[in-house]
Amino acid sequence: MPKRSAAHPAAPHAGLPAEDDVWPRVTRELADDLAVDALSRDRAGKPPSDELARLREAGLPALLTPPGPLRSGSDWRTACAVIREIAAADSSIGELLGRHYALTWSARFFGTPETADALERGTATAQWLLAGDTTVPAAESDTRAAALAGSAPPDLTLTPTKAGHLLNGRRSFAAGVSVADRLVLGAVCTTTGDTLIALVDPAHPGVTTDPAHDRLGQRLTGAGTVTFDGVPIPPAGILGSAARDEHHVTPYATLAPLALRLALVHVGLGIVEGALAEARDVSRAAPHSRPAEDPDTAAYGEQPGGDPYLLLAYGELVAAAHTAAAVVEPATEALARGLLMGPDLGVGERADIAVLVAAAEAVTNESAIRITTRILELTATSGTPAHDPGFDRFWRNARVLTAQRSPAHSLRAIGDHYLNGTQPPLMLRI
Repeated sequence: MPKRSAAHPAAPHAGLPAEDDVWPRVTRELADDLAVDALSRDRAGKPPSDELARLREAGLPALLTPPGPLRSGSDWRTACAVIREIAAADSSIGELLGRHYALTWSARFFGTPETADALERGTATAQWLLAGDTTVPAAESDTRAAALAGSAPPDLTLTPTKAGHLLNGRRSFAAGVSVADRLVLGAVCTTTGDTLIALVDPAHPGVTTDPAHDRLGQRLTGAGTVTFDGVPIPPAGILGSAARDEHHVTPYATLAPLALRLALVHVGLGIVEGALAEARDVSRAAPHSRPAEDPDTAAYGEQPGGDPYLLLAYGELVAAAHTAAAVVEPATEALARGLLMGPDLGVGERADIAVLVAAAEAVTNESAIRITTRILELTATSGTPAHDPGFDRFWRNARVLTAQRSPAHSLRAIGDHYLNGTQPPLMLRI
């Protein structure tokens, strides 16, 4: 399939109709397009500006916004299917899109219906790509006072002014900052200590972006570090606030990190499926020899990929991929139902969703590492030339994606929930 040109955005799918049956076709076409030059783009490691143009051409940034003029009105199930298929072709772009989808709902989690409508309307009409993070991690350079107090200062702060707030600080992001149209950020108010969720235009002169270069994997996500120096945030730029502790947080608001983690789980599943599909094509085409004295292999000798031990290896890998997909499906359904419940979501229901997402994450991450590692071995011994078609990128991408979280806390919480019926604390992002 020929590569679409960002210089001629014909946008045949801009403002797509709301029918969900449109999305599989549109996504498949875009995934085929991205797969054509995925390897060369990975090796070039440039900011994903052209890839973003392709996403906009397909209308995908607006997929999750509610029905309306130029709005698609689809749901999280469809969004996850889109993330997974795009990630199978190019996992960096799958992560870019998945993080964008999680952030499009940030105002619903933390703000009012009015702020949510404004964010989603801007996303739909301008085809914004959102990047950022609504959490508030500690700064790397602790001050002495903060250290004595047992806590580190926030890396991003909002100082109130007569006209709104001033944003200051520095933070690193895993995706999107080199190409984002808007940043959605969690920052601490210097006077109240509240965590506020701000919408920032990265084109402001007070915003400086330092793209990440030479990443091991996920090279095309547009990762980088952003510095904010007195960036004015008007009142309309504050999307809402996040609760400081579990006594004030609502179960619905705690779905925000779970939505992001599930989106990244679908990226991992896409890596697995993309790696298997490409390896299958190579293994079918590669010459395979079998020992003439081994009668057990005779029946396979004339088939593509005729080595029975190779068939056994692929059988094991495909079974592992199916297992991961089977665990991800109930987590996706549970989260989609929870998001539809909105503020009516209960503590117990939220706990069930958290456990399902954590289980899907643990199983998929393990499968992604195991499968991509084994595929490297299979393609290296199946007659593939030394300059193989980039199978290392699947392993590298899986490594970087799964390194973003340790499974230990999640697995412990799953075990506690199963054995003792303990519900994870609302503020614990298992």
